[in-house]
Amino acid sequence: MPDTTSDPGVTEHEPGARAEPALVGVDLLEPMRQQARSLGFVRLGITRAAPMPDARERLASWLAAGHEAGLDYLRGGERADPRAVFPAARSVVVVALVYPTPSRVERAREGAALSGAVAAYARGTDYHLVMKEKLRVLAQWLATASGRTLRARIAVDSAPLLERELAVRAGLGFIGKSTLLIVPGVGTNVLLGELLIDLELAPTEIPVAPGCGDCRLCIEACPTGAITAPFSVDAGRCISYWTIEHHAAIPPEVRPGLGSHVFGCDECQAVCPFDASAAPRASSPELAGRIAESGLDLLRLLAAGNAEYRKLVRRTALRRVSRDVLARNAAVALGNLADAGTVPALGRALSGHPSPIVRGHAAWALGRIGGDAARALLEDAREDPDPSVRQEVSAALGLDGWDGSEYP
Repeated sequence: MPDTTSDPGVTEHEPGARAEPALVGVDLLEPMRQQARSLGFVRLGITRAAPMPDARERLASWLAAGHEAGLDYLRGGERADPRAVFPAARSVVVVALVYPTPSRVERAREGAALSGAVAAYARGTDYHLVMKEKLRVLAQWLATASGRTLRARIAVDSAPLLERELAVRAGLGFIGKSTLLIVPGVGTNVLLGELLIDLELAPTEIPVAPGCGDCRLCIEACPTGAITAPFSVDAGRCISYWTIEHHAAIPPEVRPGLGSHVFGCDECQAVCPFDASAAPRASSPELAGRIAESGLDLLRLLAAGNAEYRKLVRRTALRRVSRDVLARNAAVALGNLADAGTVPALGRALSGHPSPIVRGHAAWALGRIGGDAARALLEDAREDPDPSVRQEVSAALGLDGWDGSEYP
């Protein structure tokens, strides 16, 4: 078993017994790729643990344009140098894991009448847990294969690293116009992980030629116009940002564009030619869907208590957001679906949910649905103890023309 060192996140792996001589240099690459395939990874590449000045400039330009929205953490620290994460790193092993996605036929069948869409990567066991365990096994194999103690730092999108840039430099693929990594022969439906190690390995830094050409399908398919230009995404317009990263009230002008999405968005991937397949691709069985492809029952999500919420998100990526955020998203989705049959459930949320944010979004949804029953419920809520809810109620009733601009 690896021993944790004094450095946070860094582990030491002692070599195990090995009958064959230790492998060094390029002789390690193909056996390591075979080991990676046995763990379920579809690609493995190696790059130097060195700064990426071009990537740093691209990030700076994106931030200068204000496209990070509320992702303020992207403005701090050094993300273009792996050694900022692990100073002793000499090489970075980058791997890709495919997650299950529906076929074109299954996509056409998706979407129950009152279901909230969940991004495909989040429908199974939390990929952070799956990927980290696989990378631990790979690190231990590498220690044994090389015949030396290995110090490693595992990274799975939570470390301050430009993962897609590392994947490109390691030769796994190229960045598409959607800004997602495209792995030829696999597509965009991959999760990335990195193993930063204090062992110098032969890099596989053979560039993969960009293949988007004149295609603009992802740009045209984005429901909110978040892909503002090829290779540029404005987080302030992105459904994934609003449903996952933003935990406060959603500005009213943004809500209609979210449609029925409650956690993430796959729209740009669904149309990408590199993802086109009549049948589902082979994927890691650990990531098999625990959430139906049709999504989550919006009425249950809106009314879920703490126990049901914990059961729903346990060991899934959904645990990144709170019960209140999921209920908020459900209220927005119900407002966009505008089914009069959901008025009683929204009324219960408006009158009884402990979160003022959820109550406020339920008021907005009732205003979108309209009708005498919705109006009566809104009238009853005009004396809500929270001022933000009262403002939402007034706006839903059309009393003051308030547009939500006072929300943070």
